[in-house]
Amino acid sequence: MQQTADVTEELARRVVTAAGRALDVELAPEQALVQVSPRDGVDYQANLAMSLGKRLGRPPREVAGLIAGALELDGIADPPEIAGPGFLNFVLRTGWLAARTGALLGDSRLGVPETTAPRRIALDYSSPNVAKEMHVGHLRSSVIGDALARLLRFAGHEVLPHNHLGDWGTPFGMLIEHLLDVSAGQRAIADLDAFYREARRKFDSDEAFATRARTRVVKLQSGDEDTLAVWQELVDESTRHFDEVYALLGISLTDKDIYGESFYNPYLAAVVDDLEAAGLTEVSDGAICVFPEGFRNREGDRLPLIVRKRDGGYGYAATDLATVRYWTAERGATDLLYVVGTPQAQHFAMLFATCRAAGWLTGHAEHIGFGTVLGADGKAMRTRAGETVKLADLLGEAVTQAATVVAERSELDAAGQAEVARAVGIGAVKYADLSGDRERDYVFAWDRMLAKEGNTSVYLQYAHARTQSIIRKAGGLPDGTDVLLEAPAERALALKLLRFGEALKAATSAYAPHKLCTYLYETAVAFSRFFEDCPVLKAPSPELRASRLRLTALTSRTLALGLSLLGIEAPERL
Repeated sequence: MQQTADVTEELARRVVTAAGRALDVELAPEQALVQVSPRDGVDYQANLAMSLGKRLGRPPREVAGLIAGALELDGIADPPEIAGPGFLNFVLRTGWLAARTGALLGDSRLGVPETTAPRRIALDYSSPNVAKEMHVGHLRSSVIGDALARLLRFAGHEVLPHNHLGDWGTPFGMLIEHLLDVSAGQRAIADLDAFYREARRKFDSDEAFATRARTRVVKLQSGDEDTLAVWQELVDESTRHFDEVYALLGISLTDKDIYGESFYNPYLAAVVDDLEAAGLTEVSDGAICVFPEGFRNREGDRLPLIVRKRDGGYGYAATDLATVRYWTAERGATDLLYVVGTPQAQHFAMLFATCRAAGWLTGHAEHIGFGTVLGADGKAMRTRAGETVKLADLLGEAVTQAATVVAERSELDAAGQAEVARAVGIGAVKYADLSGDRERDYVFAWDRMLAKEGNTSVYLQYAHARTQSIIRKAGGLPDGTDVLLEAPAERALALKLLRFGEALKAATSAYAPHKLCTYLYETAVAFSRFFEDCPVLKAPSPELRASRLRLTALTSRTLALGLSLLGIEAPERL
């Protein structure tokens, strides 16, 4: 099937065409301000008459009436009602809605078209540190970034993920020396966090070790082969740990996507040279800095990006500048997206301003910020001992907790229950993270995220499993695409299914996965009402039974595809 524009777009095009005929104005479709109506009994509304009336100096209701008189709807909707100050209210015709819904059954993309203007998007997310285990602080960047990668790819864009590992800098002197001290030919590290703490303790308490560590940093940065070989062992050991966490979490990053700080090290001197040649640098207290326009502290002093420190070393700002320069100049990225915590907002604003001034950044760049995962006490989530929660431990606990939930009603064998518990537990963690506005903090609570009711992945997974159970009991899906919408619950479900593309567009354009989560939850609720009000297997006629099975199948596919774009599995049995 050829994908078609969503209903909002279709109505918007017709409204602006009518406005052009009736009022001799040129408008873009988005200026029609068509949206889903919040009013019962109305499907969509167009709100352009108020702004257009002001522009033309005419009463909005008069403008709305002229547009309504010129509208050609071709059976999509009834003639619009003019309400309030000039709203155009649309109710879709049931026959058109039924035909459009049935047509989705033959389309693997459920009617969602791919973009006609694909972008080449460099997407920075996850970014753990070498020689440290991933902790709960890495959860949000990894989960949100991966969901955005899936959404952007589905939309038709090329996504270039890059995992900006913290794998370079002065701490590696002490880490390499400690590894050489304790390895005795056996370089495997059982506990990365404990290893790092031991190295730090030695560095702080043993001056001889600290001296060796500083010397080792010099060797590392000068390219000493033996030192680089040990450094690579640290990177490889850490990467194995990261890969295990990514596999359990269902994150699509691979080793090919690693672009650590070390990768950009050869570019740093050229960054300084280019900035100096552009006249953007100043020497401040011995350091080479850029002072981007418009950034000041509370005292009114200009804020610097320190490009090269006075000791000749480079800080993370230099690496970030080199990153932008590399992905735009050498990889041809049209867009740069950084999924990094909200506290870094000012840093990225200064970074983008500097890169634009240098001519390295001419396209779109955005910091996709997010809030903090909180414990029950409302503070950043910690263990009872006050330590950072390891992500692997958190995910293991999620699977354990989910196993109890699954066992309560599952008819699967032990192996099947274990597989479902993994999908449910990991899905619960990811959905809890994605279902709220990403910029807000959220409280991590097992009972809420594993609840079978409410806006949780468990509720959605059970709704999907129910659809599959109905289809199995029916002996499969009947041929054909005819859909009958005789009951209000049937029409409400069909209307919700038709809005899948609108939800995807909203989630993708705003980098806001919670918009898709909300839609999927509303779809599951609409299906539940449909299931209660409209018997499927015992429908009063074969035609109605077939139609309701098709609505059930379409719900199943919508929930499964939507969850997959969030990186969450939808088991067929629970």
